[in-house]
Amino acid sequence: MAEHADRAENATHPAYPVGLRLAGRRVVVLGGGQVAQRRLPALIAAGADITLVSPSATPSVEAMAEAGEITWTRRRYEEGDLADAWYALVATTDPTANAAASAEAERTRTWCVRSDDAEAATAWTPATGRSEGVTVAVLTGHDPRRSAAVRDAIVEGLRDGSLAAPQHRARAPFVALVGGGPGDPDLITVRGRRLLAEADVVVADRLGPRDLLDELPPHVEVIDAAKIPYGRFMAQEAINNALIEHAKAGRSVVRLKGGDPFVFGRGMEEAQALAAEGIACTVVPGISSSISVPGAAGIPVTHRGVAHEFTVVSGHVAPDDPRSLVDWASLARLTGTLVILMGVDKIGKIAEALIAHGKDPRTPLALVQEGTTAAQRRVDATLATVAETVVAREVRPPAVIVIGDVVAEGPDRLVGRQGGRP
Repeated sequence: MAEHADRAENATHPAYPVGLRLAGRRVVVLGGGQVAQRRLPALIAAGADITLVSPSATPSVEAMAEAGEITWTRRRYEEGDLADAWYALVATTDPTANAAASAEAERTRTWCVRSDDAEAATAWTPATGRSEGVTVAVLTGHDPRRSAAVRDAIVEGLRDGSLAAPQHRARAPFVALVGGGPGDPDLITVRGRRLLAEADVVVADRLGPRDLLDELPPHVEVIDAAKIPYGRFMAQEAINNALIEHAKAGRSVVRLKGGDPFVFGRGMEEAQALAAEGIACTVVPGISSSISVPGAAGIPVTHRGVAHEFTVVSGHVAPDDPRSLVDWASLARLTGTLVILMGVDKIGKIAEALIAHGKDPRTPLALVQEGTTAAQRRVDATLATVAETVVAREVRPPAVIVIGDVVAEGPDRLVGRQGGRP
């Protein structure tokens, strides 16, 4: 009767939410199965002094013990195992042992979670998630799936900026060099999207995911990098100066680029200019068009038995241009895939150079224009025919060029983003 009365009383009162600071404090986990495998990483991250009591463990839990992250006592639960523990997780497959451990926790006033009987526990584990220093913990009583769904919605909103959570403490101005991916707004990273939502100023490239700019709040100043007045400055120098000027004015600045900032994106030039002025800068990698655009068109840049390597080359200067840093003779000897960016208007001379250095004129080639966007189209050719094909089919930048036998691979029909979003 007393147990039923306790449970009835617990059912009428909500759990009191609290964050436990377990660093250096003894925590006992009973059972080394899937429940422990899920819960242990968070306890380890909290800095707890963890003792696992279990005759067996999953390979992942065993690896934690081998790495010294937990202390593993290889036996079943015994009375007294919870001595001096601040927190206990009871998750064995033996109901009798679970009940005995729970009773010991009650006597020693140790907060105890039970995986087999939440009502008999003195603590519940919330559905938790983290985003940039914020921990979200959700409890919905007896509906863990709903807790997880609410948790996921909140964390996703914080990460992608759709849930407004402005920081009210003063923060130092910064510049983020964000790779926006190949064009589809869904292909920007979670961190990149969140930083966009927190920005005061966005300096955007023409090839960045333009649809995301429409989602920015009205107060955000959007600057088209192609339209910055250059005056006596070179284009890149003017962009650097704009980033520096807005950062020094106390604004949070995002430099939104297409692809990845450091893949032919001049991101390092901007990072160096900011560092010279003592301005904090963070780099957010992006999905490079060199792999994502071929993939969206059904072309694998590597494929077992066909290509064991791929090489990415800038084609913005022709092979016969003295400014070229590319060893086209070496590239012609490679048997893997060659991906060329910014090379549509130079592809005729590039093809000639590759053939002159021994590449088979019949090597298949594909040009993927406006990859991952609604305007995506793929034009196929060979090294011998590409120059005339580009003219006849009116291929225009931006386009990614893929050269190699992988062009002939791939399923007849891909489910996904061919020609735009699904």
